[in-house]
Amino acid sequence: MPDRHPVRLTVNGAPRTVEVASTETLLDALRWDLDLTGSKECCAEGECGACTVLVGDRAVNSCLVLAVEADGLELTTVEGLEDGGRLSRLQDAFLEKGAVQCGFCIPGMVVAAQALLNENPHPTETDVREGLAGNLCRCAGYQRIVDAVLLAADGEPA
Repeated sequence: MPDRHPVRLTVNGAPRTVEVASTETLLDALRWDLDLTGSKECCAEGECGACTVLVGDRAVNSCLVLAVEADGLELTTVEGLEDGGRLSRLQDAFLEKGAVQCGFCIPGMVVAAQALLNENPHPTETDVREGLAGNLCRCAGYQRIVDAVLLAADGEPA
C-alpha cells in the first residue's frame, strides 16, 4: 500500500484535508476523496481541459498536478462557481446560449472561461477563442460556447 499524506486545501471556500497517496492526482483527490465530480477525467494528459480547476485565479489541468503538490492551495471547481446557491452569471449564459450539449466538457469549459473573465472581464471573440484553446468539445459546440462567454461578459455576440 502506498504511503498516504495529509493535504490541506481550501476548496470552493472551505478548508478541507484529505489523505492521499504520493501518486494520486489532484483530479482524483477532488473526485474520489472530496466527492466533487464536476471535473471530468478524459485524456489524463492535459490535452482536453475536461479536468480544469482554478488554482487561485489560474486555470489548471488537475490531471497533471499531484494532490500533494496542491497542499496549502486555494482551489475552485465548477461546483464552487455558484453564487449563493444559484448558478453564476457565466453558468446561466451557457444555458441561455445552448452551449451545454452532452455536458462532458462543459465543467472544464466554464472554469476556463471563468479564469479568462477573471483576467479579462471584457474579452473579444478572439480573446475567448484563445482563452479556451486548451479545452476540447467533441460535440463541436464552440460558437455557442464563445457566445455564452461573451454574454456573461456583457458583450452580446453579433
